[in-house]
Amino acid sequence: MTARDAGLIAEARKLAERLESLGLKAVFAESCTGGLVSATLARIPGVSAVHCGSAVVYRLDSKARWLGVGRDVLDDPGPVSSQVAEQMVRGVLRRTPEAHVAAAVTGHLGPDAPAELDGVVWIATALRGRLFGRRMRIATSRIVLPAERDAEAARRNRQIEAARLTLYNLRERLEKSLP
Repeated sequence: MTARDAGLIAEARKLAERLESLGLKAVFAESCTGGLVSATLARIPGVSAVHCGSAVVYRLDSKARWLGVGRDVLDDPGPVSSQVAEQMVRGVLRRTPEAHVAAAVTGHLGPDAPAELDGVVWIATALRGRLFGRRMRIATSRIVLPAERDAEAARRNRQIEAARLTLYNLRERLEKSLP
């Protein structure tokens, strides 16, 4: 196991513990991570008490059909944007009534990414339910992951880091909202 893998698993454990301590359930919408967030959480014994699942929406049509992401925003500004991340997190939370919190991740991890999007990741988090009031509260973060020489390793490392940051952003959001 690499240090990156260990960091990802450690972050998943921290989020699972935080969700359990608060009695909350989470759901995810994943694009560039391809299900890695959910797969990592699923490695933790007993996580089914707090982890509802994940919608892996790698293609534009899946984002639109499964989560209700507007085709207009998929065209402009495009799938790697705060607007798409926000619509993904709204859609997955709307489709999962038992979940209290959600995170969505979309980005371009390469190879062959346009220079302005290479390594760009958008993460959106949403909170709702009894502890957060009636309205859904959404926050987005833009992250640029560094390039590496080996394109294959870079893609894998970027995917691991995007998944770790998705878990981290949701946990941090919970920490700030419910100390």
